[in-house]
Amino acid sequence: MTGYLYYPGCSLKGSGAPYEKSLLAVFSALGQELKEIPDWNCCGATAYLSVDQDMAVAMAARNLAIAEKLDGQDVVAPCSGCYLSLAKAKATLAEYPDVRARVTAALGKASLPYEGRVAVRHPLEVLLTDVGPEVLKKRVTRPLKNLRVAPYYGCAILRPYPGVPSPQAPHSLEDLCRVVGATPVDYPNKARCCGGMLTAGVQSVGLRLVEILLCEAKAADVDAVVTTCPLCQYNLEVYQERICKAKGKDVRLPILYFTQLLGMAFGLDDHALGMDQLLRVPLVAPCAGVKA
Repeated sequence: MTGYLYYPGCSLKGSGAPYEKSLLAVFSALGQELKEIPDWNCCGATAYLSVDQDMAVAMAARNLAIAEKLDGQDVVAPCSGCYLSLAKAKATLAEYPDVRARVTAALGKASLPYEGRVAVRHPLEVLLTDVGPEVLKKRVTRPLKNLRVAPYYGCAILRPYPGVPSPQAPHSLEDLCRVVGATPVDYPNKARCCGGMLTAGVQSVGLRLVEILLCEAKAADVDAVVTTCPLCQYNLEVYQERICKAKGKDVRLPILYFTQLLGMAFGLDDHALGMDQLLRVPLVAPCAGVKA
């Protein structure tokens, strides 16, 4: 059994709970151990850097220092925002000696020396590189035939610290869809921003960005959108009815996590994958193992 340290972040313990359930279920089915980092703290999210750089880097780096103190295994961060925060903190400490001096001094006072030894990784990349497509294919018991999927990466795992290979022309989600027998469609907006927190702060702008993504997915005649980010999943799912009523158009689509898609193909129980916790419209594609 291969082991990784797991950093859930705030989202996966809250609104992104279905992501956590499906992630843990899939990794367990593959014999990949995820050991949650004890006493982890909020990564500070991406906005905190604009408030206090040293504090933002220290908040994220504290989690990496705890990981180093354990056994130095790679840290898997499924939330795109958390992945970006941890990766950015690691890069900042490596590139800027003055910031590193101040941050490591602060961490040292808490008996958490930081050396920069652990890697920060996204689970999509881990599944496709460490586990590999062939092993994933062997675990598939319910090929998701005839399921048309719009792969949606969002912004954070593609730049500036890419969490998947080929950030300028990503194909990892497409590769995963093919592994489970689904058909990834050409979705030009796959790296476009979902609006992030603008759906709460400047709602007219945020909802317009969500509308564009959903309309383009509907135009592509897909059965579902598959994403890697809890905030993207939330925005694309929660605001569908509001957009339908405001714009007089049907933009309703299931918005799934890539780990749920993989778990469905593995034949895992819907409850174990957190499918019953989504506010989704039902999948209606005539594919094996997918309930209409």
